Amino acid sequence: MAVKTLTINEELISAREEETILEAAQDAGIHIPTLCHLEGVTDVGACRLCLVEISGSNKLQPACVTKVSEGMEVQTNSDRLQRYRRTIIEMLFAEGNHVCSVCVANGNCELQDLAIEMGMDHVRLDYHFPDRQVDVSHDRFGVDHNRCILCTRCVRVCDEIEGAHTWDMAGRGTNCHVITDLNQPWGTSDTCTSCGKCVNACPTGALFNQGSSVGEMKHDRAKLDFLVTAREKKQWLV
Repeated sequence: MAVKTLTINEELISAREEETILEAAQDAGIHIPTLCHLEGVTDVGACRLCLVEISGSNKLQPACVTKVSEGMEVQTNSDRLQRYRRTIIEMLFAEGNHVCSVCVANGNCELQDLAIEMGMDHVRLDYHFPDRQVDVSHDRFGVDHNRCILCTRCVRVCDEIEGAHTWDMAGRGTNCHVITDLNQPWGTSDTCTSCGKCVNACPTGALFNQGSSVGEMKHDRAKLDFLVTAREKKQWLV
């Protein structure tokens, strides 16, 4: 297995040739903010929060899907990147209906945490206030499209870990949204196994357990990591 040597934030590190910049940075204890990234499922580079600067390239590259290379020089926390990241977070707040004070995930929300990390004390953009629906037709879970940030974690977890592929994407632009099966109410889905993996994967309060009140929604990512590790190691095969 070939090893690549690269520099991240002036720190010399080594990484396996198949690793991404994000994986190499995490192994070295270097923080790069993410939203759509989730351990155990494939990366899609959707949120663009993990954009980094690579010496010799004028384009910012998503760390989660960019492979390391020998001699690569990477910057992860420049002023330019911090401005981009704050703008992305502000856009997510402006394009949805994120009211933290009445959200089930208040205090347990990755979007909220990133807003604090980026020093976002207000949104400089005009709010869209879109007319979005809440689906509580499922007997155990609910989906609030007002808080969905289109990270597709639920889609990938349902497809790659549970194998049901209940969730998918529909629409384009501002009309883009997650759907169950053929855009029918979640409670009428023929493919949903009610496993709850999508709820645990959601970074916001978009997917929630029925009966959760403000600030009660906590996600257990460790369950997903356990399932992936057990499958990879074939721990359940007799």
